[in-house]
Amino acid sequence: MRRWVYVVFGLLVFSTQAGQLPLTVNELGLMLRTGYSSQSLLQELSKRQFADTLDEAKEATLIKAGASEELIAALKSGAYSLSPEKTATVQQQLAAEAQHRAAQADAARKSDAAYQADVLRKRTANSPSLNRGGTAAISEFLKDDLIQMRNGEPAHVDESALASKKLIAFYFSAEWCGPCRKFTPQLVEYYKRVAPEHPEFEIVFYSSDRSQYAMEKYMRDENMPWLAIDFAKLKDKEVLRQNAGSGIPSLVLVDSSGNIISSSYADGKYRGPQQVLSDLDAIFAGKALGRLAFAE
Repeated sequence: MRRWVYVVFGLLVFSTQAGQLPLTVNELGLMLRTGYSSQSLLQELSKRQFADTLDEAKEATLIKAGASEELIAALKSGAYSLSPEKTATVQQQLAAEAQHRAAQADAARKSDAAYQADVLRKRTANSPSLNRGGTAAISEFLKDDLIQMRNGEPAHVDESALASKKLIAFYFSAEWCGPCRKFTPQLVEYYKRVAPEHPEFEIVFYSSDRSQYAMEKYMRDENMPWLAIDFAKLKDKEVLRQNAGSGIPSLVLVDSSGNIISSSYADGKYRGPQQVLSDLDAIFAGKALGRLAFAE
């Protein structure tokens, strides 16, 4: 945000120096916040004059920005003020310039967004979809990017941690999510019960936390025993989120062929992660699941 302020301010200084446009309250406040002294602004006012009014709200804004009593008094005296007609003309010119700068900034942001989107499309174009290459492809895709809590600290796991798995459940969750914190202890209990009996099964945590600290604290506080994608690598793995649905907590269960065989979302509706655990119990009991339709 500050960078944009400084860019806009730089453009403003350039344009005013080139055309010596009179100053306004907004410009004076910005100059004070960026290091100009009240004395230097009085000197600027003597050269460029003042094309604005000073009501109580504007006065408070300038005082908050660091204006001295001398500067406020000078503005109130009208010594630097233009005539009302000239002030109106300058205000129109400044408004037109501000609109032009805003349009330029908006065009720059759109161009940057388009570039980032193109980078993401190219990056994910070569990433494995869940049903292309199966768990072997997923294992390769996540190689060197998986961590696990060990003695309360995150540690990278062996690159072949997923290589022999036949069922992988991706767990989309976050510490800030109340329903997630309610469900996670149940998932921990479930994992500890079934994982020793079913070494072909694994859970991979995909964090929606806002920071690495929050993610690792969540894993530590809940004693998550399963694997997790390193927070620093999550942006490179966003292709996995396309199957997660629109809310959390969410579980997506994938078989050895990469087919999604159970999900918290089906037919565009939220079934919840408990349904996936029920489906897992059925699989472990040797029962076949019916064909399910999942929301992207």
